[in-house]
Amino acid sequence: MVGSHTPPPMGRNLHTGSPDEEDDLDAIEDVCSRAERMTEERAPLHEILTCLVAAAEALAGSGSVSSVLLLDADGLLRNGASPNLPRDYLDAIDRLRPDANVGTCAAAAATGAPVVTRSFLADGKWAELRHLPLSLGFAGAWSMPIKSEQDGRILGTFGTYFRDEREPSLREMTAVHALASAAARAVEAGASEQETRLPN
Repeated sequence: MVGSHTPPPMGRNLHTGSPDEEDDLDAIEDVCSRAERMTEERAPLHEILTCLVAAAEALAGSGSVSSVLLLDADGLLRNGASPNLPRDYLDAIDRLRPDANVGTCAAAAATGAPVVTRSFLADGKWAELRHLPLSLGFAGAWSMPIKSEQDGRILGTFGTYFRDEREPSLREMTAVHALASAAARAVEAGASEQETRLPN
């Protein structure tokens, strides 16, 4: 991870912590299984991604907000599912180009590694953008790249905004890695003919 640690290799078993942590990870496994069923049933992609985003928000807690951005045919980041971010914010970050020196999602898409911003005020990568999350009461964020399980190419990013200055825990990183993998499978499956286009 840029500025922190790398998530452990993922398998089907996520359990490594306390009973409370195992309950959280049980819930993540259930959500990933649900997303796989939805993918097999050709549910709309936006619905699948929204389900995964809700699980990440529940895990992070404390008013955290998660967002999936997907790379379009032009290599620009577009909204995939961000149900708790306002439209004007999404419009402001729409069509970001992957760049290792910009934000967390653009940086994660450029580097192919998780990127953490503990504090928007202290991170130079947010110099041109920090006013946007700060205006919504966020203090920091992190982003996990969504990678193809077929060839490793970057499909998008799975980001979370925090209300406090902090880094994601290892448990959060492990869980979001699993959620991002489920997102990748849904994106690559096409989900449904009508919804493979990103929502406007």
